[in-house]
Amino acid sequence: MRLLVVEDEVDLASAVARGLRREGYAVDVANDGHEALDRLAVTAYDLVCLDLNLPDVDGLEICRRLRTDPSYAPDPGDAAPRVLVLTARDGIEHRVAGLDEGADDYLVKPFAFAELAARVRTLLRRDAGRTGAELRVGDLRLDTARFEASRADRSLDLTAKEFALLRYFMSHAGQVLSQEHLLEHVWDEHADPFTNTVRVTVGTLRRKLSEGGEPPIIETVVGRGYRLLEEPVG
Repeated sequence: MRLLVVEDEVDLASAVARGLRREGYAVDVANDGHEALDRLAVTAYDLVCLDLNLPDVDGLEICRRLRTDPSYAPDPGDAAPRVLVLTARDGIEHRVAGLDEGADDYLVKPFAFAELAARVRTLLRRDAGRTGAELRVGDLRLDTARFEASRADRSLDLTAKEFALLRYFMSHAGQVLSQEHLLEHVWDEHADPFTNTVRVTVGTLRRKLSEGGEPPIIETVVGRGYRLLEEPVG
């Protein structure tokens, strides 16, 4: 999953981004509203952590544009990003205003990072139509809170990127996902689009998913990309 942290306090933005990267997310940072809008116009983010008190374009205005302006939908096939407001404005009227403008959740500063991470997990699971910390597809199980993955009760030893890739596949089970789409959502802005990083990571993940003799569960759709099967072949 690819996230955008919009926060003008540089140290706080860096700390939040570091923490979210440790959770396995691809994270970009914008330190003002104009930079955030520029990024949102070209990148299909899954979730935005949005400060309201920005020095130029107010966070509420960014939220409003995300929900009403079609130019902030880089890919027509992608859903609008979830918006988690992070702000020192703790009055009920501010919460109502944020939610009315299209925010999905609201977290008041100062906050514990553990709560932020839990809220991010909850919002991203909502897109997948699931509740709880677990994702299950066929004999695959992924615990997003404990960073545990297994297949047919066999524990999987995954790198952070493999875990993030499997989480994205399981959140979009049955859908064909192109290499470009996966690069956009699982890797951050530092990924080189001209490398074979997606193909290599999918290959190693496939191998680990079948090391116990289980049938293949990620298939290649020639000319289009990859699909996680809701029922494995075999």
